Amino acid sequence: MGKGGNQGEGAAEREVLMPTFSWEEIQKHNLRTDRWLVIDRKVYNITKWSTQHPGGQRVIGHYAGEDATDAFRAFHPDLEFVGKFLKPLLIGELAPEEPSQDHGKNSKIIEDFRALKKTAEDMNLFKTNHVFFLLLLAHIIALESIAWFTVFYFGNGWIPTLITAFVLATSQAQAGWLQHDYGHLSVYRKPKWNHLVHKFVIGHLKGASANWWNHRHFQHHAKPNIFHKDPDVNMLHVFVLGEWQPIEYGKKKLKYLPYNHQHEYFFLIGPPLLIPMYFQYQNMMTMIVHKNWVDLAWAISYYIRFFVTYVPFYGILGTLLFLNFIRFLESHWFVWVTQMNHIVMEIDQEAYRDWFSSQLTATCNVEQSFFNDWFSGHLNFQIEHHLFPTMPRHNLHKIAPLVKSLCAKHGIEYQEKPLLRALLDIIRSLKKSGKLWLDAYLHK
Repeated sequence: MGKGGNQGEGAAEREVLMPTFSWEEIQKHNLRTDRWLVIDRKVYNITKWSTQHPGGQRVIGHYAGEDATDAFRAFHPDLEFVGKFLKPLLIGELAPEEPSQDHGKNSKIIEDFRALKKTAEDMNLFKTNHVFFLLLLAHIIALESIAWFTVFYFGNGWIPTLITAFVLATSQAQAGWLQHDYGHLSVYRKPKWNHLVHKFVIGHLKGASANWWNHRHFQHHAKPNIFHKDPDVNMLHVFVLGEWQPIEYGKKKLKYLPYNHQHEYFFLIGPPLLIPMYFQYQNMMTMIVHKNWVDLAWAISYYIRFFVTYVPFYGILGTLLFLNFIRFLESHWFVWVTQMNHIVMEIDQEAYRDWFSSQLTATCNVEQSFFNDWFSGHLNFQIEHHLFPTMPRHNLHKIAPLVKSLCAKHGIEYQEKPLLRALLDIIRSLKKSGKLWLDAYLHK
């Protein structure tokens, strides 16, 4: 329990002895209306301020009642700047007899990971090669230009239209990987420049919302593959994932769909529909409901540009169908790449692991090659990206050997696969989970 002093939110640091708290007390404050967390042994009351958090209140709320030190450092490249926002929220510190970590987390792994991050900083692996990102942007613009020239020069017949659609789908996929870089603040040193370019890339080049992406994706990084915390494993009863969920559904006789066939209907409603239907609807609703007018303006600029470019060739209805066909193609690319690293890994309830262990449990890599790097936007280095989300992607391969060594030291599995096997494992994983559901449904 706290000892003396003001325990309310916004208490300023004082010269007098600060209140101290036990982990037992801190862990009681993990509710939506009562949130404390710990960073570097300092206790902060974030209850009211979480609604103002730029990354969204959910991502910071997922660490309520826990130590958030490594997550805080991972998401914020400018610690001095964000530290100013923490000072008014300080209410005390951990009692001297309390360990720095909650829930019995392995302090040696944490210590070694922090040393690894320091090594990465000393190796300048958080330093950006701006030419690399300029070339990525240039090749996206080049693809857009080739697409327009194809239909302009060859006409709007079936073959030129299909070629144009595939070129534009490639452009959209690559723009998706590029906005991911800026969204993670991994390009410029100053966050404001990353935010500005992020809105341009995801808004003007893709017609989507930066705020929607940030609030959704940061939760995924904070608590990957954790039910009720990672939105990427919230399948709205369409699929059951991992081992715990299908067994629970089976025991409760929940059968929204025939999950034992989910590895088959995945091809019909997974890759084809995620972007053109679900993400597109979520994007628009988020911008309108939350009044994200800046994001909406950027998104509208994309649609204006697209329709001005292609209505002369296809008319309004034809252009609308053309756009959705491009989204349909892009959606396949996106789903297969993003799921090959996560859906095949452990998906479960909160286990309160340390940052390093939690990311290794939920992610795996795909072997490096020039094609794999380009095809996946360097998300074939998903492990390293999750451990160091603000590291420029062109440096992920440099830290990978050190991550492997740390895994070997602590007996943690480091998974790396060929691309084809990684893609096939998605289907194997869905089939396995479906079988677990059926067994539980019939026999428990």
